[in-house]
Amino acid sequence: MNLKSLTREEIGDILKELGQPAFRAGQIFTWLHKGVRSYEEMTNLPKNLREILAEKYPICPPTVVRKQESSRDGTIKYLWELSDGNCVETVLMRYRYGNTVCISTEVGCPMGCAFCASTLGGLVRRLEPFEMLDQVLFTQVDSGLPVSHIVLMGIGEPLDNFDNVMRFLELVNSPEGMNISMRHISLSTCGLVPRIDQLAKRKLQLTLSVSLHAPNDQVRGTIMPVNRAYPMDELLAACRRYYDATSRRISFEYAMINGVNDRESDAQELLRRLKGLPAHFNLIPLNHVEESPLKPSTKAAVARFQQILEDGGIPTTVRRTLGGDIDASCGQLRRKYNREKASR
Repeated sequence: MNLKSLTREEIGDILKELGQPAFRAGQIFTWLHKGVRSYEEMTNLPKNLREILAEKYPICPPTVVRKQESSRDGTIKYLWELSDGNCVETVLMRYRYGNTVCISTEVGCPMGCAFCASTLGGLVRRLEPFEMLDQVLFTQVDSGLPVSHIVLMGIGEPLDNFDNVMRFLELVNSPEGMNISMRHISLSTCGLVPRIDQLAKRKLQLTLSVSLHAPNDQVRGTIMPVNRAYPMDELLAACRRYYDATSRRISFEYAMINGVNDRESDAQELLRRLKGLPAHFNLIPLNHVEESPLKPSTKAAVARFQQILEDGGIPTTVRRTLGGDIDASCGQLRRKYNREKASR
């Protein structure tokens, strides 16, 4: 058990069993959420308690095995090695409104999307809440830059790791911890319909980002295997239920793929399907993945697509490309590192 995956109250229960006063739970919770690497740094705890905690509940901080900083825009990409030797990626992006950290929720990914390097090799395991929190904490500590926004859009499908992700959100939102507002958190999903309904019941004020990437089942089914389980009509119905439950506008992610989903007729079909659903579209210039034959759309095609959606009443932005010179696309750095390690 890692204490960083627990709430203050749960830490208090453990300390009670150890015969410690209740106020120690708040001290430990605060220290852990500052990004300490050992109990020795918790200088206001008795030495014997620090020794007991170190033996029973090791902190297990991640270590940086690769760190790449873009010379173009200051984006920083981290490859963290976890306590079991697996690696995950985290990206720190700088915007006018603050610094955003994009974190991973799983080691690998089971979803098999054709345009994503994260899924190559499949799912290894799901991350624990403390391993997600550590990505935010230690990115902030290492970079020296305060983190104000979080995107769960790195390696893995967040809703496939539902319970651990919900606990992470509770912890990172805690006023005694990092206290990052739910409104500053975006959670991305490829479209696990039952989990979207489960999330809706919690009425969290985060932004739900749905990876749509196609105007219909025929196209989506060729690039996103999840569509076979949850076709677009089911997915969009779940999005409408989510909006009805939370009053939170859905953000749709749409990777622009040359000759696959970027025609004017595709944009017009999307307008028909999304009629009446408050939404925002985020068009993403496709990042090249060595193992994939898919190519990015031309700038002209992206501009035409954006104009059609906006003329149809859907606010649409083109994602600013960050970290293109540092393997910032999801899964690329981890895959490159694993290949190098295997060849040694």
